[in-house]
Amino acid sequence: MSDESWASSPGVRRSMQANTGRDTKPELALRRTVHALGLRYYVNRRPIKAVRRTADLVFPRARVAVFLDGCFWHGCPTHHTVAKTNAQFWATKVATNRRRDAETNARLADAGWTVIRVWEHEPVDEAATRVKDAVARARPAAGRVDDRRRRSTGR
Repeated sequence: MSDESWASSPGVRRSMQANTGRDTKPELALRRTVHALGLRYYVNRRPIKAVRRTADLVFPRARVAVFLDGCFWHGCPTHHTVAKTNAQFWATKVATNRRRDAETNARLADAGWTVIRVWEHEPVDEAATRVKDAVARARPAAGRVDDRRRRSTGR
């Protein structure tokens, strides 16, 4: 490893390395609340195997993908703060993340998926209700297929 670091200081480097890609406090709270509403889901999974995009919660039968976005990383219009150090690097990083988010939304929508974006600052109960409503809207069509299969097999 090189002695050169992308971080502006050793403290910043340690802080950035401590950031996790999954199981953050907002994500765990959303998962708990969605689970308490009776929904079951996959965690940290690609909705479409061939597309390198990982959703935080995935409901494959309902074709609903949930992304919980951090305000800093994804440029929340309400809470995003401009970095004081390495400002150009971070502005480019956030702009790239936003473009990728929009592309992900479009690709999944084109494939018939419902995409839900939740900001980390959103009240978890409201976000979980949005998820539940989206899954409920998508399930009736999937449920009819399951009901026919059960009737034809006697299960």
